[in-house]
Amino acid sequence: MSQTSMSQHVTPLDAGSQIVAGGFFGSTPVFALADGRIAFCDGETRFVTAHENGAILMARCDGQRFVTGGDDGRIVATRADGSTELIADEKGRWIDALAVRADGAIAWAAGKQVRARDAKGEVKTYAAPSTVRGVSFMPKGYRLALAHYNGVSLWFPNMVAAPEAFTWAGSHLDVTVSPDARFLVSAMQENSLHGWRVSDHKDMRMTGYPSKTRSFSWSADGYWLATSGAEACIVWPFQTKDGPMGKGPRECGVRPSRVTQVAFHPRSLVVAIGYHDGWVMICRLTDAAEILVRSMPVAEEGVGKDLAITCLAWSADGGRLVYGAEDGSAGVLDLPAS
Repeated sequence: MSQTSMSQHVTPLDAGSQIVAGGFFGSTPVFALADGRIAFCDGETRFVTAHENGAILMARCDGQRFVTGGDDGRIVATRADGSTELIADEKGRWIDALAVRADGAIAWAAGKQVRARDAKGEVKTYAAPSTVRGVSFMPKGYRLALAHYNGVSLWFPNMVAAPEAFTWAGSHLDVTVSPDARFLVSAMQENSLHGWRVSDHKDMRMTGYPSKTRSFSWSADGYWLATSGAEACIVWPFQTKDGPMGKGPRECGVRPSRVTQVAFHPRSLVVAIGYHDGWVMICRLTDAAEILVRSMPVAEEGVGKDLAITCLAWSADGGRLVYGAEDGSAGVLDLPAS
């Protein structure tokens, strides 16, 4: 595998506090910080307070809003002009899961309680069988995938019918849906992934991880799922009706540090990879090329524990990549014109 560097195209940024999530408003890098603020890094960093009396636990950026959920129980939307809107207040209950959709819909979970707010502002509520740890909008229709103990449920907020249950014993920590809506995949407490074919509930097991998968990302065509949790980005194939069953995954960016974040390019078969030691790489699946974005000096034992990459996000046009770390350091890569 060849390896080159794009570090000369990176502009370092400083968000000023621990970074929970990142994204873009247009071409402007934006970060949600653990201390309750949103950082706009367009030249000189400026801050907007989204949660005055709480920490941000969950954050999602849809390009128009940065929606955050805190340990204060509040769901807040921050817009590009710096204005904030209180979406909901769960009265101090921690927000365990959060999802947004481009049409303005938002969904969140606090314990067993799940709420879905459509683009018109109407809120529907569902009481799940156990604490919901992951929420994801299905790409087709107004439907949500909910990860909880012993499986995943598909909930139609506008229907009276009971949610459709996809069962598998164990604790499911998060859930993602393929762009074509054919597959559900959950991250489990047991350092593995579990998948289902939506059409017939066919089970799929993806094991062998040394730690939990806390970040995953689909390729734009829906044929590949990139995952964290190992000393490489593990990429599972989903081209056929059987998904990854009977097929081995690809490994990208193998390094002596655990992968903490992954993000597929919005148009190309390129995946960005962030590591526990602060490194960032991008890999092309077409030729297995590895391109260095950010390297860090080798830390002494016990030093550099806050270097882990906590967010990766591409701009909508794929021309910029932003990364952020636990210590508040960050950067933006401008891809050179091809």
